[in-house]
Amino acid sequence: MVAAKKTDEFAATGRRKTSVARVRLVKGSGAIIVNNKKVDEYFDTKDMVDIVRRPLILVDREAQYDVIVSVKGGGKVGQCGAIAHGASRALISAEEELKPILKKAGMLSRDARMKERKKPGQPGARKRFQFSKR
Repeated sequence: MVAAKKTDEFAATGRRKTSVARVRLVKGSGAIIVNNKKVDEYFDTKDMVDIVRRPLILVDREAQYDVIVSVKGGGKVGQCGAIAHGASRALISAEEELKPILKKAGMLSRDARMKERKKPGQPGARKRFQFSKR
């Protein structure tokens, strides 16, 4: 029988809108790489970078793990939400005792809000063509 080896790499998937992020957590110095770019280069605003870093800051692990992310689909805001969701899930697979902190902060629930589909016979999801009585 082969003993399970202790690994220093943890992976998880995060989703938001139509974005999917594959997140790998590796023991390191706190670098965050998104699609082979530094997080500051990939995301335009400081708010988006803060959303990505939030799970690590909540549990005070920002200097202990490197985060390597492959993200696709959706826009930049959806992508940073997907990365935060994936990073939270990866942190739990790394350290189970962090789950109550992340759950209380709402970082583990998948944000299911998506664009509503366009319906046939209408110009949009809810909008109707103009009604003419005569």
